[in-house]
Amino acid sequence: MRINNFKLERYFGIHEFTAKYLLSSSDCDGYPMHDLLEIASREEINLWENIKLGYTESEGHPLLREAILQHYQLSDIANVLVASPGELNFITMNVLLKPTDHVICISPSYQSLYEIVRSIQCELSYWKPNPTTWAYDPSDLENLIRPNTKLIIINFPHNPTGSYLTLDELNQLVDLARKQNIYIFSDEMYHKLVIGNTIALPPICDIYEKGISLWGMSKTFGLAGLRTGWLVSQDTTFLKKVLAFKDYLSICSSAPSEVLSIIALNHLDYFLAPNLKKIHTNIQLFKAFAEKQTVIDQFIPPRAGSTAFVKLNINQSALTFSDQLVEATGIMAVPAEMFEYEGTYIRVGFGRKIMLEILERLGNYLSEKYT
Repeated sequence: MRINNFKLERYFGIHEFTAKYLLSSSDCDGYPMHDLLEIASREEINLWENIKLGYTESEGHPLLREAILQHYQLSDIANVLVASPGELNFITMNVLLKPTDHVICISPSYQSLYEIVRSIQCELSYWKPNPTTWAYDPSDLENLIRPNTKLIIINFPHNPTGSYLTLDELNQLVDLARKQNIYIFSDEMYHKLVIGNTIALPPICDIYEKGISLWGMSKTFGLAGLRTGWLVSQDTTFLKKVLAFKDYLSICSSAPSEVLSIIALNHLDYFLAPNLKKIHTNIQLFKAFAEKQTVIDQFIPPRAGSTAFVKLNINQSALTFSDQLVEATGIMAVPAEMFEYEGTYIRVGFGRKIMLEILERLGNYLSEKYT
């Protein structure tokens, strides 16, 4: 197959490990492995100490799949399949779709959600938000549905805008899909990162028979280095097709990552509570900062997740701004071009402890260059 370069990941590849400050990270600070082992139960330590570094079960360790199901309404490990999140996204699109299918994808979005669809040569439509609120209207999505629509791709909490649906809006979406027998692939990588009084949505797999939920260790847990993700779906026939395709890719998961993921899933609050507190604090810091900066034209605080899409008042592209910013200050920002979205937007991430230091340095730069 032929597929375009992943713009966002290539941009991170240039700057992520050379820039001193990351303003646009979508994940939270990574936890050290010591933290996981320190909170592990005796049984979990026994698992860790007795790891054999051979092949693991392709579907995922049964204990890992059981640990995953603690966070869903489904109760059979046959409804769970483990692999890296990007791999699962790639396989899902290739298993479900053929060139004659039509797909609706949320926009702006992480490129792999739509680029793989493009590579399969499907017809593709985009469900776009109101840019003054970042709200997504289900009636707009309804108008995009065609007779050959096979799949709707959503991502809530949303990267990059921080948008979120209400439960009523999610149910409207499910009703639309059910009437037309359409699959829903729900990228739920920021699941449970719900801010303030926002009501958390259920995973799509719990409320829709053709719903496919993707979650993993990267965002909510701050454990991206484990490279552990999973699909959960009521459609076990679909999951068996994913498993067969996986034989051509990773085949199975890393044994140490599986055990560490079991520990994390069994102690979710240990990771979630500090991350939520950090996100909340950083949003308030950035809000106060934005109110004083004429360069920041619009900041809509996220309703959920760890990112916002911030509009800049500049006479240049967001890409040029970001390139100049990292060169002058060591601050890496992700511009709208990495999401194929028009306008002078940058993504801002709220999951890192270093926010205050970044804002001090950014404020000095903006004052010198734009006033």
